[in-house]
Amino acid sequence: MPEDTIPYDDLVLEALRGVVRSVLLRVLKRGIPGDHHFYITFDTRSPGVGLSKRLKDQYPSEMTIVLQHQFWDLAVTEDRFEVRLSFNNIPERLVIPFSAVRIFQDPSVHFALGLRASEGELAKADEGLSLVPAPLGEPEVQAVPHHDNSQPEIVREANEGDDDTAETHRKTAEVVSLDKFRKK
Repeated sequence: MPEDTIPYDDLVLEALRGVVRSVLLRVLKRGIPGDHHFYITFDTRSPGVGLSKRLKDQYPSEMTIVLQHQFWDLAVTEDRFEVRLSFNNIPERLVIPFSAVRIFQDPSVHFALGLRASEGELAKADEGLSLVPAPLGEPEVQAVPHHDNSQPEIVREANEGDDDTAETHRKTAEVVSLDKFRKK
């Protein structure tokens, strides 16, 4: 017979996800203050995640987005947020349940939350859904915004064999550590 216990781990996880939700609600109402910016890593396989097939193919398990200067149409509900970003000059609408968020970081103030999957989410993974908890740490940046306020984009890694003339019209990105963006 199972013992009734208080699920403290799940309660703490729910509270931490509430912090992410509260921050995004503030941004929705007031914009991003000062030098704040957010790296949000999420599990692209989690139930309820909305990505185009192109992005899902490019990021089959995990993706990190940056919310700083170039994002539009942020919407925050009780259980998810939605945002429009541009990837290689192609606008994309992302739907990200808070349960899919694995890491939330604001490097401007050295703040980070590592959010693992709850026991209930892990139970769903046993039923065939794939959820992999992410440890708290510094993820590699997979999407970096172009900082020209006139035309937003997320730059991509250049593929071997890209046409040189086409390359002059697009920026390339390298995978970098978050330390590169911190004030020294």
